[in-house]
Amino acid sequence: MTDPALHPLAKRWPSAERLVAEPGSTRTPSQRDRARILHSAGFRRLADKTQVHTAGTDDFLRTRLTHSLEVAQISRELGSALGCDPDVADVAGLAHDLGHPPFGHNGEDALHEVSGPCGGYEGNAQTLRVVSRLEAKTLDEHGESVGLNLTRASLDAMCKYPWAAAEGVRKFGFYEDDRPVFEWFRGGAPEGAKCLESQVMDWSDDVAYSVHDVEDGIYGEYINLAKLLDDAGEQAAVCEAAAGRYTDESPAVLGEALKDLLRDPALAALHDYDGSFRAQAALKYFTSNTVGRFVKAAAKATREQFGDGQLRRYDADLVIPREERVKCALLKGIAWRYVMQPRTSASWYTRQREILHDLVAILCDRGSDALDPMFAEAYERAGDDAARLRAVVDQVASLTDASAESWHRRLTGA
Repeated sequence: MTDPALHPLAKRWPSAERLVAEPGSTRTPSQRDRARILHSAGFRRLADKTQVHTAGTDDFLRTRLTHSLEVAQISRELGSALGCDPDVADVAGLAHDLGHPPFGHNGEDALHEVSGPCGGYEGNAQTLRVVSRLEAKTLDEHGESVGLNLTRASLDAMCKYPWAAAEGVRKFGFYEDDRPVFEWFRGGAPEGAKCLESQVMDWSDDVAYSVHDVEDGIYGEYINLAKLLDDAGEQAAVCEAAAGRYTDESPAVLGEALKDLLRDPALAALHDYDGSFRAQAALKYFTSNTVGRFVKAAAKATREQFGDGQLRRYDADLVIPREERVKCALLKGIAWRYVMQPRTSASWYTRQREILHDLVAILCDRGSDALDPMFAEAYERAGDDAARLRAVVDQVASLTDASAESWHRRLTGA
């Protein structure tokens, strides 16, 4: 049997691979990748980064860290069912949100607004930057950082958007100065295509945040399912929230699917949710049952189309039945209507954006003296204003919710 460490997809950045040999190790390359993610500073910081609710506001509600652990578990289960390397699927789930800045998607939009001169900000492109450059783990033979120095298979699996930024395209997979590593791990891959492990991670992410955001919303009493069931206007509002934002299905299709979803026994049991032990048990049943149904449906449909053999990389595309796609989109619509949308008009939501805008402006003005040493070094080595801005944005993106507030208070005196 061929040593898995010798497989081309197990290769690491060429000029650094010989520097990280692990003589006598019984771990596979993908197992080493998983350990590198779990032990990274960026992964630990996810504990204090917003998922939907501001991190630290409730012991029950999810953060980016708990979300990432849940995505990894779902991704591993679905990947294993299809014959993927379970550790590669796991790595993709663990790492997929490493590029998220403070304050969740609100913070991502804020940083995108101020980083146009250096190519914009995108959480998935930042993830690649974190694992291939910003994490202090491995240097190449020239003393340059190659981040966690993950294998080609793992890097490709965590790449949701395998294309560059372009006019009118908000989602992209890499910044221009990270093109070399992108082209290296994508070598030989079909242009613009996502490998099966990446598709598995992407669907696992959709499943996790659609189901878990609704779970958190019901627990926090933001979502009242009984009211939704009895109010045609609210049902229409949920379908409107889902249409265009999460699905291309028509309002008529969404309306009928929403009625079916609300009549589902697992969700119907929560119409009179009161926070009691029995109610919380019913809530967890809804969560596990719905996640399991979404995962099994995708595995079954993919197997029906591509057969029972081991499916990996570009052997197959993940097949997600229409019914599951629609119901997943509706769960997102429910969470948007009752949890996320109300926050967009809250004063704190605006304040979060102001904090990040201020931090970037102040740090650009003060320069390397105000940055952490590793970001100060990048700032000082930068050859132009765009590169200096990118160093500042990297610094701000690395902060947690709490540290962003703390830095802002310290730098502004407010």
